[in-house]
Amino acid sequence: MEFLPLAPGGPALLTPKMHGDERGFFMETFRQNEFEAHCGPYVFVQDNHSKSRRGVLRGMHYQLIRPQGKLARVIRGRVYDAAVDLRLSSPTFGKCFSAVLDDENRRMFWVPPGFAHGFLVLSNEAEFVYKCTDYYAPEDEYCLRHDEPGLGIDWPLKAESLIISSRDRLGLPFSECPKFA
Repeated sequence: MEFLPLAPGGPALLTPKMHGDERGFFMETFRQNEFEAHCGPYVFVQDNHSKSRRGVLRGMHYQLIRPQGKLARVIRGRVYDAAVDLRLSSPTFGKCFSAVLDDENRRMFWVPPGFAHGFLVLSNEAEFVYKCTDYYAPEDEYCLRHDEPGLGIDWPLKAESLIISSRDRLGLPFSECPKFA
């Protein structure tokens, strides 16, 4: 597994080593000791899987009291994945980190606790899977506006073509969303 940190203590891109032949391929997608060595001592407690069509934007979600770190990958299709640092004490506070994940590059995106996270489907359909470091707590969920100016989230599809839930459309402006210490 190759690890590419995008910021100290922040997001990282992980690329599994793939072994293939005429039968197909094999790749190891997670190894706890390597992950801890490169990303920190996190333990995953929940796995999620979503399927969405082109133009669906999910996010920018986060939990404040029970923050979730997320290790995301795409098993079918292509997405633009984004995370915004909401940690007041971080040197990258307010900065956006992003990556294109798809079933060809097989990269994974590590989003540590303390970040708002969301993704946009670029292919006709995509299946997005992610591991979480804490359980989903709906009473603790917050949403940062996906189109907040100044955060540098460069969604690659036009705003009018996006499919966004009514809940996500009500995301808070950056100045009003609760932050992490």
